[in-house]
Amino acid sequence: MSEQKLLLDSTSYFQELVQDAMKNRSVNNDPLVTSYLTNLLIHYLHTENLFDELGEDGKKNRPTLAELFLRAMNSDASIRSDLLKKLGDTSLYIGGFFSESLNKKLIDVDYYVNMGETAFSNLAKNSEDIYAEMYDDFAKRFVDYMDVLTFIARTSSIANNNDLLKLYEDYQKTGSSLLKETLIEQGFFIEEDKKSIAQ
Repeated sequence: MSEQKLLLDSTSYFQELVQDAMKNRSVNNDPLVTSYLTNLLIHYLHTENLFDELGEDGKKNRPTLAELFLRAMNSDASIRSDLLKKLGDTSLYIGGFFSESLNKKLIDVDYYVNMGETAFSNLAKNSEDIYAEMYDDFAKRFVDYMDVLTFIARTSSIANNNDLLKLYEDYQKTGSSLLKETLIEQGFFIEEDKKSIAQ
């Protein structure tokens, strides 16, 4: 198979999902919030972004939210903000996309809500940029934004395939017609001439 460089136009795809979900859940469709949630979904499209620290066994793992919070509170200001953002984002994504499975575990969705609200509240206090007001809104309405992500998970193909880019990468490596058909079924088309995948 000839080598193909195909790009996934995930931004417009996820932006539309976020806008539809925010409208459905009657959440203010602020452009900054829409952009933030779109980028959040794109980031976690690669599930390995949830597991970003190497353990002693050489495998990637994810620190607990409590560990992340303690590390943030004991770090200097610039690192603290990065860690709090990571904590808030992780809590929001997991709470939104996996809320049903969390209710069957010892640590349920309330834990993610509390950690997310705390992270965004602290982030708002430590921010002096245009995001401070948005972070404060996330802290106060965390469950509303979590519901936006839950709505997306339930109504889109992401619920069944959390890693579209993995599917694309497998297609790119193998040229499998089945994988190509699956990508097309999930709303993407392949333009062989332009060597890109677009929504």
